[in-house]
Amino acid sequence: MTQDFIHRYLPGTSGETLLLLHGTGGDEGSLMELGRILRPEANLLSPRGQVLEGGRLPRFFRRLAEGVFDVPDLIARTGDLAQFVTDSAGRYGFDPTRVTAVGFSNGANIAASLLLLHPGILSRAVLLRAMVPLEPEARRIDGTRVWVGAGRHDPIVPPSNTARLAELLTERGAEVKLDWREAGHQLAGGEVEAIAHWLN
Repeated sequence: MTQDFIHRYLPGTSGETLLLLHGTGGDEGSLMELGRILRPEANLLSPRGQVLEGGRLPRFFRRLAEGVFDVPDLIARTGDLAQFVTDSAGRYGFDPTRVTAVGFSNGANIAASLLLLHPGILSRAVLLRAMVPLEPEARRIDGTRVWVGAGRHDPIVPPSNTARLAELLTERGAEVKLDWREAGHQLAGGEVEAIAHWLN
């Protein structure tokens, strides 16, 4: 595995960087428009997942079945992503203490894993349709603000799993906003605007 992800970087003017993490089958371009809508003046850093599911669908880590993760692979690739963010701060000159992850589905899961395994890499996070990635030994993330965006009718993520993720992050000191929508796995009307307001 390598920390040199295929990625896109677009500089901004605010000093903040959004780490954009796509869902299964996405790529480094998938969330660029969303990033610009959420934080028009932020730097945008968007890596492509290094796992190919079925030989063609990029992901950030392997899974054994729907909702069943390859935990050793998840841990290793979370470490690679943490190193990529650190290396990118040096390469592009952005502030490593002002990185906000915006992840969708598989991207949200690895963002949650970053929070749990590598405190300090992310200053805050937006987790959209995330699951509990793993429950490691507790490490504090006091004061880290986290938005957990969930659909009440999500066919992939059970509501109980979303609730446990919010609980897990709260137990470790995060300030969690759990936002339920009458939606499935896709984003709902008004959700992006609510996230943008929260980020401001």
